[in-house]
Amino acid sequence: MTPKRSMVENEPSQRKAVDDFDRVTERLLRGFASRTSRRSMLSVIGAFLAGGSAFPLLPVARASEGSPPEIKDDPPQTTGNPQDPGDPSTCEYWRYCGMNGSLCTCYGGTTSTCPPGTEMSQVTWIGTCHNPADNRDYIISYNDCCGGVAGGRCQCERNEGDRGVVRPTKDNEIVWCFGTQSQSYTCTTAIILGTAAASKR
Repeated sequence: MTPKRSMVENEPSQRKAVDDFDRVTERLLRGFASRTSRRSMLSVIGAFLAGGSAFPLLPVARASEGSPPEIKDDPPQTTGNPQDPGDPSTCEYWRYCGMNGSLCTCYGGTTSTCPPGTEMSQVTWIGTCHNPADNRDYIISYNDCCGGVAGGRCQCERNEGDRGVVRPTKDNEIVWCFGTQSQSYTCTTAIILGTAAASKR
């Protein structure tokens, strides 16, 4: 019986502590409300929400995007074809003159095939690139591969000959995953369509 009696004796002191806390909280909130208008409170909340939504835009959040490309220890790769010179796993490869995206050669694909588990978009943008081996210009079709997981590896942005607003078919800023099962971009191929017509001088 004594434990019950001690619990009953403690109840008034607990109630008093709760009442004291309620009174102090009420006094603080009433004082705050008397010094603050609704508009100023809403402006503070709005500024906090706007600042919170802008936080991911800070340079810290994008540090990985702007980082320089990793120096590879692997020896340079070649196509093995003297008429198709260069390393297809680097942005300097001649076919990538109009490239803006990730190279499929870094995801298990090639310059003309998509990596396993992805689907090639039939809608593309085109560019004209100069082949240093035969000193001719070639029409290159840049087909996006869609449906895989993009890791952001081997990102190239050369943009040579980009005609964004004037000619949408030459705009490399668009994700061209149209007519595919997934709209998720993975990487971009660079397929030779043929030689370009000689330019008139």
